[in-house]
Amino acid sequence: MRANLGNDRLAMAKRKYAMRHENNFRRGIGLAFAALLVTALAAGEAKVFAASDAGPDTGGNTHEQPKPPRQEWTFSGPFGSYDQAQLQRGFQVYREVCSNCHSLKLVAFRNLADPGGPGFSEAQVKALAATYQIKDGPNDAGDMFERPGRPSDYFPWNFPNEQAARAALGAVPPDMSLLAKARSYERGFPQFLIDPFIQYQEQGPDYIDALMNGYTNDQDPNWNEYMPGHKIAMPKFLSDGAVDYEDGAPKTVPQYAKDVSAFLMWTAEPKLEERKRLGFGVLIFLAVYALLLFAVKKKIWHRPEAHISADTP
Repeated sequence: MRANLGNDRLAMAKRKYAMRHENNFRRGIGLAFAALLVTALAAGEAKVFAASDAGPDTGGNTHEQPKPPRQEWTFSGPFGSYDQAQLQRGFQVYREVCSNCHSLKLVAFRNLADPGGPGFSEAQVKALAATYQIKDGPNDAGDMFERPGRPSDYFPWNFPNEQAARAALGAVPPDMSLLAKARSYERGFPQFLIDPFIQYQEQGPDYIDALMNGYTNDQDPNWNEYMPGHKIAMPKFLSDGAVDYEDGAPKTVPQYAKDVSAFLMWTAEPKLEERKRLGFGVLIFLAVYALLLFAVKKKIWHRPEAHISADTP
């Protein structure tokens, strides 16, 4: 009798144990599916609202706006890193072309020598900064004055204020410091759900690269294939041979576009390589920690039937 009673208790404990784990698993699957469904519905609703806010296309342009093609970048993926030569070429394109209109107010000259960046030496940074005139002051007489730049200074803008830029260009060009993070495009379902798992975060560089290659209408310098409505205030500004590379890289618009897009990605996220190294270390720690927790759990709960058998009269 006692043996049968002990076996019944043991079987009942096993069934309860299995049912509890099965219920927890089903509950977890249900919550994950519900969260996925809510995310998809929210994204679809946001897209509908964005389309309704934009209003109809009154320009009579029926040309479909394509999505920017995905590019290959050295900094993509969990182990990606910046290409120093590409960053230096991208800075050259910005300095010789883009800086005529766009500011870079969140980047200091000294940042060009930071680890993971373009790799300029301190002497190169000092020489570069000295070629700029920085407005400073007031002096002892209360007057503002100009002086040669220092590595601690930030890149100056060609315009004294936004009003002057608007008067000269018709619109205020956006600052390029965070442009690669501020600009993106709609990936659609189910890509936006897959992107976090494949660590795709290069929408900004892809969009900038496509935009600079999107001037495909020779009759209209403000027509851009990838700009919403296909009209952009900035006319075509790049042409083959506009920037003279010294490292033998192609002097073509696609090469200029890709180089300056990579440079703008660095200005927007200068600590990308450091972040990836830290994230990889955290993942290793969490994996080891999970294994230790699993081992402790197995040690404590490995034989619940042994405790039941011991308590059986």
